[in-house]
Amino acid sequence: MATPSDWLAGARPRTLPAAVAPVLTGTAVAAYVDEPVWWKAALALVVSLALQTGVNYANDYSDGIRGTDADRVGPMRLVGSGAASPRAVRTAAFVAFGVAGAAGLVLAATTAWWLAGVGLVCVLAAWFYTGGSNPYGYLGLGEVMVFVFFGLVAVIGTTYVQTETFEWLALAGAVGIGALACAILVVNNLRDIPTDTVAGKRTLAVALGDERTRYLYAFLVAAAAVAGVAVAAGSTWWALLGLVFLLPMVAPLRTVLGGATGPALVPVLQQTGVGELLWAVLVATPLFVAGIG
Repeated sequence: MATPSDWLAGARPRTLPAAVAPVLTGTAVAAYVDEPVWWKAALALVVSLALQTGVNYANDYSDGIRGTDADRVGPMRLVGSGAASPRAVRTAAFVAFGVAGAAGLVLAATTAWWLAGVGLVCVLAAWFYTGGSNPYGYLGLGEVMVFVFFGLVAVIGTTYVQTETFEWLALAGAVGIGALACAILVVNNLRDIPTDTVAGKRTLAVALGDERTRYLYAFLVAAAAVAGVAVAAGSTWWALLGLVFLLPMVAPLRTVLGGATGPALVPVLQQTGVGELLWAVLVATPLFVAGIG
């Protein structure tokens, strides 16, 4: 029977900065162009954290019942390890999606009802990443969807529910956040190339191969830096502080480009998540100061 610490590990807390960063960035843009609505920002954070947790449990369930986690190198999986039953993990995923849906419905009711449709699409995308008979995560589309939902939708949506306007500054921030969120998935799939290949899971990393996947990771980090410059150009040059995120990214870049494999890549997941959160904090703080001040 899974212990509380097993369930916490199954939620993959190292990925949660990827849920906080877009809400922080989107709220900072709202503060700069108009004013933040803190209770809506809090609900957006609930949605983001619950979706991230839900997709982690959903992936655990779907990969577990397919047997693709049988020889997993990375963090412990509940179903694959036998610590929890598939039914229990699926229920945990649905509970998380339910929390996200409830918070999202409040935001839709107080902003625009079409947002409920966006939320439904987000939940379906989270489930069918590895769920269903033809999961898109097995077709090399995982990074695209992470960029769309944990970058574009999360940042622009957070800004929209507070300002009810579409802001190009939010788009620039979304590109930066989306690029780093993708980088987390890229290094995860880089680590799993050997086992995913055997299991028939054709991720983008499997399709590109080891070397080009490593270059993709570096490209995404560079893209986040360019996006930070774009945010600064459209707001305040103090937002260039965001480029400081490159300093802690030196170590993971060396690890990835240095050819590390297997367990040696596991710390890069957390390091990249911290880099994404740092990018958001250092870009957002000048926007808050300029907007509220």
